[in-house]
Amino acid sequence: MRSNYLFTSESVSEGHPDKVADQISDAIVDLLLSKDREARIACETLTTTQLVVLAGEIRCKGVFENDAWVPGAKEEIEATVRRTVKEIGYEQAGFHWETFRFENNLHGQSAEIAQGVDAGDNKDEGAGDQGIMFGYATDETPDLMPATLYYSHKILERMAADRHSGAAPFLEPDAKSQVTLRYEESLPVAATAVVVSTQHKQGYCLTGDNADPAKYAELEAYVKRVVSEVIPPVLLRDTVYYINPTGAFEIGGPDGDAGVTGRKIIVDTYGGAAPHGGGAFSGKDPTKVDRSAAYITRYLAKNVVAAGLATRCTIQIAYAIGVSEPLSLYVDTHETGTIGDDVIEKAILAIPRLGGLTPRAIRTHLGLNKPIYRKTAAYGHFGRKPDGDFFPWERMDLVADLKAALA
Repeated sequence: MRSNYLFTSESVSEGHPDKVADQISDAIVDLLLSKDREARIACETLTTTQLVVLAGEIRCKGVFENDAWVPGAKEEIEATVRRTVKEIGYEQAGFHWETFRFENNLHGQSAEIAQGVDAGDNKDEGAGDQGIMFGYATDETPDLMPATLYYSHKILERMAADRHSGAAPFLEPDAKSQVTLRYEESLPVAATAVVVSTQHKQGYCLTGDNADPAKYAELEAYVKRVVSEVIPPVLLRDTVYYINPTGAFEIGGPDGDAGVTGRKIIVDTYGGAAPHGGGAFSGKDPTKVDRSAAYITRYLAKNVVAAGLATRCTIQIAYAIGVSEPLSLYVDTHETGTIGDDVIEKAILAIPRLGGLTPRAIRTHLGLNKPIYRKTAAYGHFGRKPDGDFFPWERMDLVADLKAALA
């Protein structure tokens, strides 16, 4: 295992076109789950210049029943989409919450998928799809996340908060960040490079007809201040900054680039520091194990590290569509474990409170059949602070259970 290296992760803001699509899809998930806790949802979103398109399959009491829309439901969906875009902050000529063209192509769920997923008299509910999912945790940061991704997210979260509050009125919604750290003996010791590209008001740039060096200097100083307040000073030695390296970023969001649900799966998870099974999260109800099993594996890996059983932990789980029990469970502590990985696997499966790792057991233990997903759709699904019903997979309440199972 290499101990000295450079590693980089990126994040994108809530105004990035792909993240606009993710947030719209998850706003629809929340809307439908607020109507029907057993709703089935697979909602994809496309965003581009002055256009939002929804596509996918749903089944939801009070919204879509007997292959038909309930009166008023389509209007409520459109209102939800427009409200989501407004809250992100898009009021630009090329993408405005009030005036973009909207298409709703959602339709009923396939009966063949439904019969494999729904619980029957003689079987438990099956997984909503086949696939492999990974969870990961590391003690590099207080939230047990990879430091490169952790700082990339925090930079953009801070900038978004300042934009919404008016503290940074020159910022627009679209932005990206990237942090490169040097590791020695597997520990982060220095930030060698920080990249921030942010959409901005007219003139805060070095190139183009509107270029104003004084305004750009104000934006540059602001970004460096945010970075210095997010990344510990001990890491900011000889750091090279790249702030809007193209020179100008006035056209952004869906007007600058089309956005699609599920295209930022590495940003959503661990910044490339851990494997990814390939399935996106947003737009899916929690019967889809792409989502729920990724949450339970993060929960398990985080509790393994929190329990002191390892400093790094990766967990994989696999399912077949329509089958309730997982096909496999795999634990890898990357040679940092205090006990054998196979022992940890057995301990996880022996925890009574989990109730197993079937899709229904996961949703029951974590309380996933609730409208809690819009908040996940920007700045990562992991490493967030659990708050009431939100981000329950970030709780560290399984530590005692793990230790008891091992005892």
